[in-house]
Amino acid sequence: MTGLCYMNKKKPSSLTNLQLVEMSEFDSMEMIPLSAGDFDENDDPADYAEQLPILPIRNIVLFPGMVIPVTVGRQKSIRLVKKQYKAKNKVVGVVAMANPQKEEPTPEDLYRVGTLAQILKMIVLPDGNVTIIVQGKKRFQIQEFLKEEPHFLAQVNYIDDNFPAKPNREAKALIQSLRDAAHKSLNLNPEIPREAQIALDNIESNNFLIHFLSANTNADQPEKQGLLETFDSVEQATKLLAVMLKDIQLLEMKREIQTKASSEIDQQQRDYYIRQQIKVLQEELGIDSPEQEIDALQAKAAQKKWSKEVNDQFQKEISKLRRTNPMSPEYPIGMNYLELMVDLPWNDYTKDFFDLKKAQKILDQDHFGLEKIKERIIEYLAVLKMKGNMKAPILCLYGPPGVGKTSLGRSIAKALGRKYVRMALGGVHDESEIRGHRKTYIGAMPGKVIQNIRKSKSSNPVFILDEIDKVSSDFRGDPSSALLEVLDPEQNGSFQDNYLEVEYDLSKVLFIATANSLEPIQPALRDRMEIIELTGYTMEEKVQIAKKYLVPKQKQEHGLEGKMLNFTDAAIQKVIEGYTRESGVRSLEQKIGSIVRKITKAIALEEEYPKTLRTEDVVKLLGAEFFDKDEYDNNDTAGVVTGLAWTSVGGEILFVESSLNRGRGTLTLSGQLGDVMKESAITALSYIKAHADELNIDHRLFEHYNLHVHVPAGAVPKDGPSAGVTMITSMVSVFTQRKVKSNLAMTGEVTLRGKVLPVGGIKEKILAAKRAGIKEIILCKKNRKDIEEINPSYVQDLVFHYVDRVEEVLEAALLEEKVDRPIKFVFPDEKEKPADTATPEVVVLN
Repeated sequence: MTGLCYMNKKKPSSLTNLQLVEMSEFDSMEMIPLSAGDFDENDDPADYAEQLPILPIRNIVLFPGMVIPVTVGRQKSIRLVKKQYKAKNKVVGVVAMANPQKEEPTPEDLYRVGTLAQILKMIVLPDGNVTIIVQGKKRFQIQEFLKEEPHFLAQVNYIDDNFPAKPNREAKALIQSLRDAAHKSLNLNPEIPREAQIALDNIESNNFLIHFLSANTNADQPEKQGLLETFDSVEQATKLLAVMLKDIQLLEMKREIQTKASSEIDQQQRDYYIRQQIKVLQEELGIDSPEQEIDALQAKAAQKKWSKEVNDQFQKEISKLRRTNPMSPEYPIGMNYLELMVDLPWNDYTKDFFDLKKAQKILDQDHFGLEKIKERIIEYLAVLKMKGNMKAPILCLYGPPGVGKTSLGRSIAKALGRKYVRMALGGVHDESEIRGHRKTYIGAMPGKVIQNIRKSKSSNPVFILDEIDKVSSDFRGDPSSALLEVLDPEQNGSFQDNYLEVEYDLSKVLFIATANSLEPIQPALRDRMEIIELTGYTMEEKVQIAKKYLVPKQKQEHGLEGKMLNFTDAAIQKVIEGYTRESGVRSLEQKIGSIVRKITKAIALEEEYPKTLRTEDVVKLLGAEFFDKDEYDNNDTAGVVTGLAWTSVGGEILFVESSLNRGRGTLTLSGQLGDVMKESAITALSYIKAHADELNIDHRLFEHYNLHVHVPAGAVPKDGPSAGVTMITSMVSVFTQRKVKSNLAMTGEVTLRGKVLPVGGIKEKILAAKRAGIKEIILCKKNRKDIEEINPSYVQDLVFHYVDRVEEVLEAALLEEKVDRPIKFVFPDEKEKPADTATPEVVVLN
């Protein structure tokens, strides 16, 4: 190999980093020629001294035949170099340090295999350090260190290179693989000059080729030292090939990454060029550019009445948006956020309507009845008018379906002169629906509360939270817990949506929640709301609602004008009784709509039709009645008593039937009764047995006759304590065979001591009794207040008996007269036993 000197001043890296030394760095350096004759793989070890001065070097492993520069800084090493450079043979033993961090190495810090090197040139640098150019001659192994001062001196054995002079096929293939790998490495890095490949091709000695490639691989120092310490040249070549193949893989990966990066840069340049073209086209077409859109947002923000905190957040986000590439995925996210901020009505309020009489008139026009909630809204308006500012109440309208809870919200907004928004909570099971998502998520958006405030364009709307009892929860969170902050007057002044990230004042919003049942509502949430119960409508109320609201609405929706169709009160009542069974008027509206459609069809076909609908016309148009009217039955049979029940669709009457048959004193209950109702029957029987003498009941009946209590209809589940007085009256009637007063119904809970307790659903029960033709009703004295809340015109034909004890119930309900065909009780001829010695067996047939 002639004419070139290949060296690496720093740590030799790989063939890809192989480069010509910049000789200008050493002004006194001349070109050091390296000829094939300079590397003699057949040197006789006897030509070299067995005691060799050792020069430790850092981070470099010198291989035989290689020429490298070495900078010497330690004074001990400088003295050694200067001494050996003046010697005749100018040789020194170069050994790599196993611990390069050690400033003053000891024999333990040096590897045991090094390379005999000849100093070709020495240069003294201005800073006092010395740089030498050395050429490796032959490997040696240190046997022992003879001394450490003034420099290391070691007893060494020299190692001959032993690659076969006449290689076999495997050895030839190995050498060829090394050459191919070297060429591939050079080709993968076009920055390496062509001279490097020429130099590689000119290497004829296999041993030198192995050392040359070993020195220039991209291996670390310990790995190169391992190659130097592999004395078997074939084994060294095999290890070297593995290292070079790993280098090639890294180079291929590097080239792939560079190619991909270059392609991405080209794509970015192309995108920039296209964006500039789009910008020009947008200006020509009059379409706002991203800069103009941002300026428009800034102009809107300047007119917002928001706090300094909100303004700081807006300015921070808009400055970030200006620095964002419009084609970046983050750009639309930032734009949507800023649009939300400027769209929200920060401190923008509608002016409340303080004409209380007109507000009352608006409420009365839209809804019939519902006096409690109307009165509460007028109270709120009155306080607002007097004080000028107050926190809005949190109302919860609770009642059966169809009574107008949701539509009432719109009327309240109209009466107050406020905007109206409605949020349906039925089926909501994700907390983010209330609080919103964080902006970091893809597709993030604010919660429904902030969205609806944005839609209303006002910070004090009437906000309906519809079906708040239908909220559910799962692994995504509990929305009802998120509503705690929204519906707390002490907290909602600083409501923080996850998406908005700044506080928003909800304290002026009039929240009105609606619910069919209070039980599913979380107690803490229920505590924050003012509960207003909306009971079902009476027959009279439904007739008035139909005449004033439902019929005109359906006529208008179906194109009927003026007197083209009229309903009589009896016709409306027929629809209510025969075709609906509800507390509200939703089904009633549907049936009226059905009638109006049929009339509209007849008009369109120019057929005859009744202009004033009567009862018989209703049956012709709607068909057979769906429901049978609950009617009072006669009092000819002992043990049959009429009770009153509450259901989700209103009140109903129910019958409690008791009968006796000969047996062993068992109690049988049937009719799909719940646990509470069963306990009421057992309590009633225990009371009767304890007071049998006072009630003129023969004790032997409890031992020799079975008692069966049944509550029709058997397919309908029933439960609750309110049938207690009905059951005890039924049992006393069957035991005494006394008649029950006709046209009488009752409701109330009884205790084992004979006390009558109040129950709920009184209004619905009273209305059911009136529909069934009941004339007298027995109630607990504590339920008198419920009767007083009902419109007097609805209960004027009813007689109420307010009681406190069971004795009073029996006195008001039972006649002294026996039924027409009383049971003749027959007892076996045996000694009478005390009534309390037999514990009756209870049989439940459901």
